[in-house]
Amino acid sequence: MKTALANTPERIALREAITAICDRFDDAYWSELDTQHRFPHEFAQAIAEGGWLGIAMPQDYGGAGLGVTEASIMMQVVGASAGFFAACSTIHINIFGLHSIVKHGTDAQRREWLPKVISGEIRACFGVTEPDAGLDTTRIKTRAVRQGDRYVVHGQKLWTSTAQQAQKIVLLARTTPLEACARPTDGLTLFFADMDPKAVTVTEIPKMGRNAVNSNQTFIDGLEIPVEHRIGEEGKGFRYILDSLNPERILNAAEVIGMGRRALDKAARYAQERVVFGRPIGQNQSIQHPLAECWSELYAAELMTLHAAELYDSGQPCGAEANAAKYLAADAGFHACDRAIRTHGGMGYAREYHIERYFREMVACQLAPVSREMILNFIAERELGMPKSY
Repeated sequence: MKTALANTPERIALREAITAICDRFDDAYWSELDTQHRFPHEFAQAIAEGGWLGIAMPQDYGGAGLGVTEASIMMQVVGASAGFFAACSTIHINIFGLHSIVKHGTDAQRREWLPKVISGEIRACFGVTEPDAGLDTTRIKTRAVRQGDRYVVHGQKLWTSTAQQAQKIVLLARTTPLEACARPTDGLTLFFADMDPKAVTVTEIPKMGRNAVNSNQTFIDGLEIPVEHRIGEEGKGFRYILDSLNPERILNAAEVIGMGRRALDKAARYAQERVVFGRPIGQNQSIQHPLAECWSELYAAELMTLHAAELYDSGQPCGAEANAAKYLAADAGFHACDRAIRTHGGMGYAREYHIERYFREMVACQLAPVSREMILNFIAERELGMPKSY
């Protein structure tokens, strides 16, 4: 399908390389994993073997040293594959989640951790969200208390994707009680900790879709973390995770655009093949017009996503653009999946055509990593000068 991307030979080669990997894993593969709730180890290994987990990592540590723009191209291709959101979720923590280490870690930390992450030897998960805090990150209760040369952590995290497979966790914990901080954002510290089974218990959350990639509750009881596994300075963890938020929004938007285009392509093909009352249903404007609207919405979302990525890569502020890209992409992708089911009629509800799996996975993109309502709050406050509403 046509893309808004200004192609260069390097970007064309990137798309072709990722497509070649993704094409090895078809709808039948992903449908089986979804049914069995089995992690896509084979797909993850194939991406790692190609060196793509380090696309945005520094070359000094084995990465490709490319920008968020190139990472977005990669993740859009992955989203447009049969793996849909499950495929994206298998790998995207490696693309953006360790940016805090790249930017704020010591050289020794980067040398020790980044090559292993890029090679796939180490898998990491992200431990920020908590049951009683949600998006109000300053209210997290997970507590890390320093005792000599280590911290001891107690607490709970929610929606820790891939925690069952991860050896490490990017963990945000409070090291200074909230009431003792001058500002709510103070006193939070970031760690790259071991998922020690003696102190960490992982329980899967049964959910609507994306069953090939687990989401979990993570209970932490007495986890010991060496001081040298702290990222940056104590108490500045909230500022450090902000470095990952804009690229996360941009990459998620790119993924969802790819997902929406796959659903739209399936719908368009079915509309040309399905004959009712002696004519293809795609000849009817009641089918054509909604699909054309979806094409337009996805294209517009892609333009905003690429704009946000270019701003980020050039070191310019991009908070509003990154959030707007995520907002537009989530809505466009959802509309495309919804319309794909409607175009297929009853067969869209059947597993045979895989559209129902796409739809179940797409629903999550309206909710995570940030809801559309919170994005609108952010834009209203930051770009329109309106009073804070939460």
